[in-house]
Amino acid sequence: MLEGAKSIGAGAATIASAGAAVGIGNVLSSSIHSVARNPSLAKQSFGYAILGFALTEAIASFAPMMAFLISSVFRSKMEVS
Repeated sequence: MLEGAKSIGAGAATIASAGAAVGIGNVLSSSIHSVARNPSLAKQSFGYAILGFALTEAIASFAPMMAFLISSVFRSKMEVS
């Protein structure tokens, strides 16, 4: 039963990857909109877009880490002995 719960927990932890994909799409679409409205600020807007992309991608990198922790660190007492 614990193995099933660990699998469900690890799968639920990877849902953050979908949220990160939506966040990256929002960052890039906002960048396109801002350059279309004011092309003279394209370089400054690109820097902010890269920063937003990096921060959103950092959240996406935490999801597999949490899934790994759930599936490997939390062991039952029967597996350890």
